[in-house]
Amino acid sequence: MNIWQELRNPELVRFALPVLILLAGFLLYMVSGSLIKRLIARFRVSLIEIFVPFELIQIPFRVTFIIAVALFLQPHLSFSGSFSAIVRHALVIGLILSIAWFSIRLFRLLSSLVLGRFQKDEPDNLEARRVETHLEVLRKVLNVLIVIVAVSAVLMSFDTVRQIGISLLASAGVAGIIIGIAAQKSIATLIAGIQIAVTQPIRIDDVVIVEGEWGRIEEITLTYVVVRIWDQRRLVVPISYFLEQPFQNWTRTSSELIGSVYLYTDYSVDIEAVRRQLGSIVRATPLWDKRVENLQVTAATDKGLELRALVSASNASEVWDLRCLVRERLLDYLQKHHPESLPRVRIEPTMSST
Repeated sequence: MNIWQELRNPELVRFALPVLILLAGFLLYMVSGSLIKRLIARFRVSLIEIFVPFELIQIPFRVTFIIAVALFLQPHLSFSGSFSAIVRHALVIGLILSIAWFSIRLFRLLSSLVLGRFQKDEPDNLEARRVETHLEVLRKVLNVLIVIVAVSAVLMSFDTVRQIGISLLASAGVAGIIIGIAAQKSIATLIAGIQIAVTQPIRIDDVVIVEGEWGRIEEITLTYVVVRIWDQRRLVVPISYFLEQPFQNWTRTSSELIGSVYLYTDYSVDIEAVRRQLGSIVRATPLWDKRVENLQVTAATDKGLELRALVSASNASEVWDLRCLVRERLLDYLQKHHPESLPRVRIEPTMSST
């Protein structure tokens, strides 16, 4: 009976209850980690060949879970009134921020899960790039909204901020007009980013010509686009550029392209022999996709002929390599077998009258 009375001692309860809650929280933290790992392992079995970074949500989920449990048990702690209010307020702020953190990571995880079902390394990956562009822009918009809501909720948890907000509500219309005028360019840029996501004149990994530079779309944000140029430079372009300025998109509807190779020869060239050699060259390389192979005389000047060879490939990189290959092999063929067909400048003497 004496032991029971000791256990009911308020001083002992005030000391022991926080310790027990901390121990329970630590135990829940450890157990939740092992449970999440087991769930991830089982779920990954059903997602064969799809890499999904489930570890992204592991720590945010555990932190949110522990803060929620601590907030639930907080009224049972024997703290003084003012200190208890501070602890509860801190736990509420922590719960808001942890939920925002978990939500951002969860959207990123879901995006990876959807993209994992598409193969971007295929020659014609138009659908994969379209979905990735939609998801990237949508995820960034949601991230901005989550941060705004979380910060607003944290600020509104302070009584002083709430009272200031109520007092300023009457002048919110005037402030909104002023902010709208000041941020007109920024708002227009954000709207342009959303319009790019909907209409998709460009997608992730599209091959484009921007400002005379050949490159691929590497990143699309709400305010700018990063183009990875062929020599590994990065061209950062305002997103409104793709709505206001003309540009070339080589993979808008398909990645298949036709490349041209120009040769300049003498009038004595054997065109049929060069045409047969072109066929032999493209048939011997896997770069050619067997769609287009043609040789034509496109110009005749006072100095010689212009020959244009057309060849096709499955994507921009391969069509570039194929053009270079065809140009090198045709020049080598003319040098070795028909050197007289190379461009020449003729000077013929004229007989003067006596």
